[in-house]
Formats: sequence, C-alpha cells, structure tokens
Amino acid sequence: MYICMCFLFPRYYGCGLVIPECLENCWILDLGSGSGRDCYALSQLVGETGHVTGIDMTESQVEVAKKYIEYHMEKYGFQTPNVTFLHGYIEKLEEIGIKDESYDIVISNCVINLVPDKQAVLQEVYRVLKHGGELYFSDVYASLELPEEIRTHKILWGECLGGALYWKDLAVLAQKIGFCPPRLVTANLITVQNKELERVIGDCRFVSATFRLFKLPKTGPAERCQVIYNGGITGHEKELIFDANFTFKEGEIIEVDKETAAILKNSRFAKDFLIRPIGETLPTCSGCSALESKGIITDPFMLAGQSDSMKSRCSPDVAGGCCGITYS
Repeated sequence: MYICMCFLFPRYYGCGLVIPECLENCWILDLGSGSGRDCYALSQLVGETGHVTGIDMTESQVEVAKKYIEYHMEKYGFQTPNVTFLHGYIEKLEEIGIKDESYDIVISNCVINLVPDKQAVLQEVYRVLKHGGELYFSDVYASLELPEEIRTHKILWGECLGGALYWKDLAVLAQKIGFCPPRLVTANLITVQNKELERVIGDCRFVSATFRLFKLPKTGPAERCQVIYNGGITGHEKELIFDANFTFKEGEIIEVDKETAAILKNSRFAKDFLIRPIGETLPTCSGCSALESKGIITDPFMLAGQSDSMKSRCSPDVAGGCCGITYS
C-alpha cells in the first residue's frame, strides 16, 4: 500500500492514526480532520468506491488539506477523488449538510475533548451513522470529575487535559443517546512532568484511550454466542484484534457475551464471522480451540496500567501527552 503524507506532518496534531478494520467501500467521516493526514490514509483503504469526509473548525487547516487531493488521488491511481474537506463544527454537522444515516464509520483523533458540549457531538454522530455503524475514536479521559480549576486552566485545556471527560461518563452518555456500551480498544497513561501543572491537577490522572461505539438496529434481545472468524478482513487475515477483550484468530471458536454477539451480527463484520448460539455444533479445524468467556475490561486506567507494566519490563518510561507532547 502506498501512502505519502510527508507534506502534512508539520501541521498534524493528533494522537496517532485512528484506523479501524474492514474499510473497503465504506463512507467515513473524520471529526476534526486537521491537515487531512488520517483522511488521506483512509481514502486509499476505502478504495475508489468508498468516500472520506473531513470536518475541521479551522479554515486554514481545511485549506492545507485540500491542496493535496489531486496529488494523493494520482498516487493512488483513482480516476475520481474520494475525499472531501469541509469547514464546520463537529457538534453542528447538520449545519454543513451532513445527512442522517449517511456514514458507515465516524472517526475522531483527540478532538472531542476540546468541545465543551460532548453530548451534542455524540448525538450528531449517532444521527449521521447508519445502523450497524460505529464511532471509532481516540481521546483523553480523566480519572475523576474535573474541578473548575482544571477545566478553566488555559494550558491544560490547550493540551487536551482541561476538557477531558470522566471516563465513566462516556458509558452514561452512550446509553443515553442510544449507542451500545463503549468498547475499550487501547489505553496509555499520560504523565505530566511539570511542578506547577502537577499542583493544579492534584490527584487526577489522565489517560489517552481508543474506544469504539456501535449504533445497532433495534432488534430482539441478544444472547451469548460462539463465533468463528473466517479470516476475510484484508490486513487481518490471521487474527482480528477487535478490542482489549477480544482477539479473534482465524478458525478458532470463541464464546462472546451478548453485546459482542449483537455487534458482530449487525455490523459490517457480520460477513466475516460464523455465529451460532451456545451449545450448537460449529465446524472446527485442526488446532482450533473453544475459549472460555472472561471478564470484560472497561476501565482505561486499568488497561493502561497493565500495558505500562508490560512496557516497563523492556523499555524506560516515556512521558507524553495525547498529541505527543511531553510536559516538563
């Protein structure tokens, strides 16, 4: 795969690439697309029959992104551009013409924390997603409800910390709006190494985490199931790391909870899994094994602590913020 985005890196402000799986022919909306780096990476992955739309509130960033449409389409061999950049606010998508149920996937890269009304953002995302679609996004979360001193601190706000959502509130907002419970994918602790900022933060901790939120059609009650991944997703033929709790290896039987079963049945992943109720005989192959169900990790600080412990065994600690910034 050829991806050239060297012109865009000087104006990139995200947490890293936010790219889910199974993207062929999908329509994707990027909230806070900046200079377009993620959009151009995604535009090749969705293919010429897919489409990527980038939204950003900073007009100069949108203009930078637009400059390289022709360049990337030529490099990808596309006859028609499959990426569009719009100037607007991510909590007001209707104002810039984003229609109901028009996208398969919405992504966001360390941007939602900068919007005071996070419920408005998630409500708009739910509106524009098709049934079976998902919001796949990275952002900063706090270990507690932030006091006013942190929320109004100019430096902490600008560095993605002052607007961080208390991590438990994400599940509350998701349920209120209609999403399935959040699926935790990855998490990394953010270390602040500045005496003055440490004083302001106090006991609060921060984590950069990736979640996926699915919008499913209203169906009957779900049930626990056994599933087999068929290895059909490009780039993930041998195994699919779905989130922090489930890794599906090709041909292996795995028991999943009812929420996971409902997502696999009713999303773009349905064609890549054989799904059957518990107890029903499934075709197996040599080397396949049935795995027992396990407790679901939902706390990003717990996951980040586990990841940090593993990293400390082979490398020194690194302090950094959501956007790759070291606080010192």
